Amino acid sequence: MENQDHYKALIDYFKQITTLDENEEQLVRELFVYNSYNRKEFLLKEGEICRQFNFIIRGCMRMYLVDDKANMHILQFAAENWIMVDALSFREKNASRLYIDTLEKTELLYITPENLKLLYHKAPKFNCIIRELLERHVVALQKRLLQYMSSSGEERYLSFLKTYSQFSNRLPQTQIAAYLGITPEHLSKIRNDIAKSKKFTS
Repeated sequence: MENQDHYKALIDYFKQITTLDENEEQLVRELFVYNSYNRKEFLLKEGEICRQFNFIIRGCMRMYLVDDKANMHILQFAAENWIMVDALSFREKNASRLYIDTLEKTELLYITPENLKLLYHKAPKFNCIIRELLERHVVALQKRLLQYMSSSGEERYLSFLKTYSQFSNRLPQTQIAAYLGITPEHLSKIRNDIAKSKKFTS
């Protein structure tokens, strides 16, 4: 895949929110940077400041927290045509509590805070575009938190399948269980119960 195709994917993504003229498209090509990562590479570790607003071209990533007991809590997965960013650290320039790493070989385009500021200055329209994306990102995480606190394991699993329908089959069961906040054994039981239920109702 040529780099111009990478940028076309991102430009098309932005155009789902609003129109872009040729100058604005050129700014995207100038200010977003292409990079590729192997599996299990970190883009962010706890204590670092998040300096990349990432758009995934291909591959799969996760964002997670490690608590005081060394338990992993996965906040988000992301694959093609998703964004991945620690919005709080990126915006406030604070040390992150989170980790971001790759689950597969991953290609992405990213923009730094400095280049984003320049993008806003040269094309104010992007202020609205990026704000819209960050708002969607925050809303999705809030919905996930509320569901995590109030739903059963099976309800969370069914919601997970809906949210990540495009690539859920690419995720290891251990990772899905960590995202749901349950053990792999509990996840296996949920999957078996759902399969039995479908068998009886078909």
